[in-house]
Amino acid sequence: MEQTATFEAEPGTAVTYDPELVRVGSRAAVQSRSRNGSTTVRLAVRGVEPRRVYGAHLHANPCGARPEDAGPHFQYTVDPMQPSVDPRFANPQNEIWLDVVTDETGAGSAEATVEWEFPADRRAGSVVVHAMPTSGERVGVDTAGARVACISVGF
Repeated sequence: MEQTATFEAEPGTAVTYDPELVRVGSRAAVQSRSRNGSTTVRLAVRGVEPRRVYGAHLHANPCGARPEDAGPHFQYTVDPMQPSVDPRFANPQNEIWLDVVTDETGAGSAEATVEWEFPADRRAGSVVVHAMPTSGERVGVDTAGARVACISVGF
């Protein structure tokens, strides 16, 4: 599966909620491959803020007009308590984290592999880009700051 999109100011395939950090007209590509019990997802961005680290995660729902429309992080094993802050559920083995470091042109990419495939009855709906890198010390909701952009993806 591959999805490419241009970030727009209005909801669509890709939307920016903070045009200073993710400019209207900047681009993203998401690739996903599942096989033999594992899934690899790759995120590439171009034309966003240079020399910055963005957090990025798969989220449960497609993008919407509001940042929170994408719902919580997609979890293979869903935490019964939402928002999830329990490190047994909110971790890079149970979620897909794609923090991106951009170069001087505003381009960057990240790739993550997990040892599971999407369940047949439940798939992620988007990749949400956050204002800050994911904190390895404070696992859970909003550890990567504000949701600044979103790409709807048909995983």
